[in-house]
Amino acid sequence: MIEIQRITPEIAKLYKEVRLWALQDSPLAFGSTYARESLLTDEDWHNRSANLDEVEKIGFLAMDGEKPCGIVLCFRGDHDSLEGDVISMWVAPQHRRAGLGCRLLDAIRLWATSRKLRTLHLMVTNTNDSAIAFYESYGFKKTGRTETYPNDPSLLEFEMTRSVDGP
Repeated sequence: MIEIQRITPEIAKLYKEVRLWALQDSPLAFGSTYARESLLTDEDWHNRSANLDEVEKIGFLAMDGEKPCGIVLCFRGDHDSLEGDVISMWVAPQHRRAGLGCRLLDAIRLWATSRKLRTLHLMVTNTNDSAIAFYESYGFKKTGRTETYPNDPSLLEFEMTRSVDGP
């Protein structure tokens, strides 16, 4: 059975493992790169985990036994303290289309509710049709705002939002 677990310094190595896997599997889905993050030390990963303080930032791993198979993080918005920025969302290919993405976002929504956030916000690359469809099925809607994708200026990112307490 797959369990959702909060990222803590005690599981920093699992966080590193799944994050690097995600960057290799879906490089256009992230603002960072495998080349950049593979250079981080174990201490860097420990510090990243510790930074997910559960007050302003949270992260979750999906665990299939001892193996991580999904990840999502959320940070309280810099520009709006009632908004949460969903980042690093990824599910391993063999676990896709089985509800795991929804379970990860449900964990984010539960945390966001406890922090009294009202809206969740994310950016998705315009070429990632399956992610766009997934987010729309989960209640996210495109706002019409776009940004240039940081790793390839020929691509765009679509902004999507949804209410924390909506259906």
